[in-house]
Amino acid sequence: MKITDVKVWLVEGIKYNWTMLKIYTDEGYTGVGEATNWPGSPMIEAATRHAGERIIGMNPMQIDYIWTKLYRDLNWVGPFGASMCAISGIDMALLDLKGKILGVPVYDLLGGSFRKEIPLYANYWFLNGDFNEADYAAQARKVVEKGFTGLKFDPFAHTNYFYGNDLSSNLALTPSQMDHSYAIAKSVRQAVGSDVDIMIETHAMLNAKTAITMGNRLADLNITWFEEPLGPENPDMLKAFRDRLNPEVSICVGERHYTRYGIQRLLELGVCDIMMPDITRCGGPSEMKRMATMMETYNVMLAPHNPNGPLSTIASAHVCASVPNFFRQEFMVTDVPWRDTIIDEPLAIKNGKFIISDKPGLGVDLLEDEMEKHPGLITAKEGFYV
Repeated sequence: MKITDVKVWLVEGIKYNWTMLKIYTDEGYTGVGEATNWPGSPMIEAATRHAGERIIGMNPMQIDYIWTKLYRDLNWVGPFGASMCAISGIDMALLDLKGKILGVPVYDLLGGSFRKEIPLYANYWFLNGDFNEADYAAQARKVVEKGFTGLKFDPFAHTNYFYGNDLSSNLALTPSQMDHSYAIAKSVRQAVGSDVDIMIETHAMLNAKTAITMGNRLADLNITWFEEPLGPENPDMLKAFRDRLNPEVSICVGERHYTRYGIQRLLELGVCDIMMPDITRCGGPSEMKRMATMMETYNVMLAPHNPNGPLSTIASAHVCASVPNFFRQEFMVTDVPWRDTIIDEPLAIKNGKFIISDKPGLGVDLLEDEMEKHPGLITAKEGFYV
C-alpha cells in the first residue's frame, strides 16, 4: 500500500482557522487529521501541503518511520512551529488510516483504553456581557448547569491593555487592574462553588513580577492551576518563578512546548504538576502518548490543550483514554455552528464529558464539500488572545 495524495483545507473556526487534512492511498483507504495552529494559519497550511508531498509513495502503515523521517528532514528549517504542526496532522491522519485498515480505534493502537469517558473543562464560555463580575458569574453558572465541572478563563484579558497589540505597559498591570482581575476570578469561584475546578490563564502575557503577585494572590481561591505564567523560552526562569509561588498553586504549561525533547528540562526541574501539550502542535497522537509516558515518570498529569477543530478534540480524547496519568481535556463550549457538520458524525459530548466511539480509527470522516463552504479567513490580525 502506498500514499497517493494528501489534501489540505483551511476552515474558519470560532477563534482562528483550522488546518484539516486527508491522506489517500492506492487501495482506497483514507485517514483524516488536523494540524491547526495560529496565528499565521497560511504558514501552517503551506507546511502541511509540503510535508504531505514528501510522504507520497510511502507505506502509510509505517507511522513512526514517517514521523521520524519528517522530523529529521524538516529539522533543517526548525524542529518546532509550522513543520511540527504539519507532522502532527499527518501523524493523526496515519493513525486514523491504520485504525480503519485494522478495524480498531486509535486508542487501541496507542495501547488500549483506561477509560471511555473523558472529563472536559470548558473554555470560551465567557463571550457575552461586559466582562464584569456579574456577567462572568452568570455565564459560569450556565457552564456548570451543562454538566462541566471545570472551566478556564483569563481574568487579565480585558483590562485596559490588549494582548498582542499594546506592549507599552511592559505586560504589567496597575494595582486597580490587579484588583479587577482578582474580583473577576473570585466572582467565578463564588458562582460555581468549591467542587468545580477553575483554571486561570495568563497566556504568558504578564511580566514575572506581576505574574508572581497575581499567582500568590489567587491562591486563596483554590485555583486548579495557574497557566503559562511565563513563556516557554527559559525553563530555569520558570523554576525561579515556581520557587517564589505559593506551593498551594499548581502551574500548568505545555501548549507552546513541542515533542518529548521540549518538555524534558521542565520535568527535570519539577516546575509543574500538570502539562497541556496540544495534539496539533506537539507531534500528534503518537508523540503526545510518548510525552505522557515521560510525564508519568515525574508524577505529572496530562491535560491536553484543545482550542482547535473537531478532529483535535477526538484525537486528544483517544490519547487521554490510553494513559493512566490523565486529568482533564480542554473543550470549546462556544464554537462555529459548522463544527459538527464538517465531520460525518457530531462530537459526542454528554454531561461535560467526551464519549469515545469504538469505531475504527478516529471514528469519523471529513466532509470535503462542507469544509469548502467555510474557508478560513486570512487577516493579519488572525487570532486574538482571549
